[in-house]
Amino acid sequence: MTIEEIKELLTVFIQSGVAELEVQRGDNRLRLKRSSGIQQDVIVSPMPQQMMAAAPTAQISSPQPIHLPGPSGGAQPKPQVDENTELVKSPIVGTFYESASPGSPPFVRVGDLVDVGTVLCIIESMKLMNEIESEVAGTVAARLVENGRPVEYGEALFAIRPR
Repeated sequence: MTIEEIKELLTVFIQSGVAELEVQRGDNRLRLKRSSGIQQDVIVSPMPQQMMAAAPTAQISSPQPIHLPGPSGGAQPKPQVDENTELVKSPIVGTFYESASPGSPPFVRVGDLVDVGTVLCIIESMKLMNEIESEVAGTVAARLVENGRPVEYGEALFAIRPR
């Protein structure tokens, strides 16, 4: 892996907003992972000696952390969720969508009344659109995820205040 390829992967990683990226080519391995904090560490494994001889311009002596800004450039305040709300969590890893298609109104908004089975959002995973339904009847107190953002398994998507 050349320095140019590593820089290109870093650019794609930062712009895409994915939570984690791992690339391995032969003996070279690059792993990038976002954390919830402002600062993140990226460790690049050193090149084997035969690779360094073939590419004298790429000199990596030891793994060095590279500090990257978070997805939005800084810490974002989380909406306040109290103990009187039920959290709707993602059952899968994928991309969160608030509506059925771009330009369509969202399935639900903060303040909307929902029943058990009401569709709250869609999570796209492996090119499949999975409708996420409410498991509790109540009022949507908060949407905890931005539209189009990747979500992890078990990540809170909505806070619903039960009736």
